[in-house]
Amino acid sequence: MATLKLKNKPAASGEAKPGGERRSPLRGKGLSRPRPTLEQAQAERAERQASFEQRRAAEEQRDRHDGPGGSRPARPERSGGKSGYGTHGAQRGQGGGPAAKPAPRHSAAGGSFRREDMAGGSGAPARPRAPAPEAGAPPRRDQRRATGVRPPESQARPRPAPRPLADEGDGAEGERLSKRMTALGLASRREADEWIAAGWVRVDGELAVLGQRVGPDARIEVDPAARQEQAKQVTILLHKPIGYVSGQAEDGYEPASVLVKSATHWKDDPSGLKYHAGHARGLAPAGRLDIDSTGLLVLTQDGRVAKLLIGEESKVEKEYLVRVEYHGQASPMKDFPEQDLALLNHGLELDGVQLKPAKVSWINEDQLRFVLREGRKRQIRRMCELVGLKVVGLKRVRIGRINLGHLPAGQWRYLAPWERFD
Repeated sequence: MATLKLKNKPAASGEAKPGGERRSPLRGKGLSRPRPTLEQAQAERAERQASFEQRRAAEEQRDRHDGPGGSRPARPERSGGKSGYGTHGAQRGQGGGPAAKPAPRHSAAGGSFRREDMAGGSGAPARPRAPAPEAGAPPRRDQRRATGVRPPESQARPRPAPRPLADEGDGAEGERLSKRMTALGLASRREADEWIAAGWVRVDGELAVLGQRVGPDARIEVDPAARQEQAKQVTILLHKPIGYVSGQAEDGYEPASVLVKSATHWKDDPSGLKYHAGHARGLAPAGRLDIDSTGLLVLTQDGRVAKLLIGEESKVEKEYLVRVEYHGQASPMKDFPEQDLALLNHGLELDGVQLKPAKVSWINEDQLRFVLREGRKRQIRRMCELVGLKVVGLKRVRIGRINLGHLPAGQWRYLAPWERFD
């Protein structure tokens, strides 16, 4: 039967020997170096200082021997044609013999390198030092980029004014292209600028640019791609109920455009178009209705439709049914003066501006029919106030050739491709 015998573990380097003597730790392959005393350290430092002073004195004596106009001996070149400090053995001269000992790399001022010694390239001359500034001369301007705090705006150099557009000069002639296209009914101003930027417009056969001006005889051509893009724009006919604003949300009331969704699309829409989520984006009201008014509201993506209905030169009629009271009477038709009815047709002013002629007539005892060709803010209500009438209900039933018809309140339909307002 085999027997396992264990050897005794040797004592650690820092443990005491059996005789009581403590072994010192080993460092590397040799023994530890004894630490010098203070006197020894001071003596060694003084010796190094004396050696340094001797070397510096020798360098100063050599510089004085060379003289202020003397030149230092050229540093020998290496066999490869490059000057420098030899790192692969002794340097050799051109004749193959041993080269002279290179000049010291320290200047007389201390242990810094001299610029002459650092000149590179074969035989390259040392870079000359800049002359010292004369007494009383102004300090040299620092060409480096400033990184401190910027001067105040009053001291900063003014920036040049932006250059004006080419068509804004004094000698500019003609009419802006986008305005001409709008006048011709080709597109709205915004659409025209978008088409020009997209390269879809040519003037006299040349590609148009933004801001271009054209003469009265210019030939304007529009790419069919622009027509196709324009055909994708839709116009919505909405029966706005009371409590919705025509444009942006205000005073906690929602805009009428939130009603344009699949659930409120009129089932008897004659256009045959199918609802798409993109049809509810970018809709703008073409003619407004007050929050307490109801009736036909046009929301469109087509700038041409908006210009036709609410442009300064628009001649499209808008028809309203207006329920009124006169001095508290529910049936004011009999007591309302004829001359005031004539003023409603023509002769009133709003904000100091004469109103265009209108068509106003009674349709029953408490209801008037207004046909206007303009749309001032709260125009009908303000007109009635001028003649003593109080509006208690207002409904728009027609815009141009488009009637409200049987469209239920809160629902909408598309403007069919064959329908027109004018």
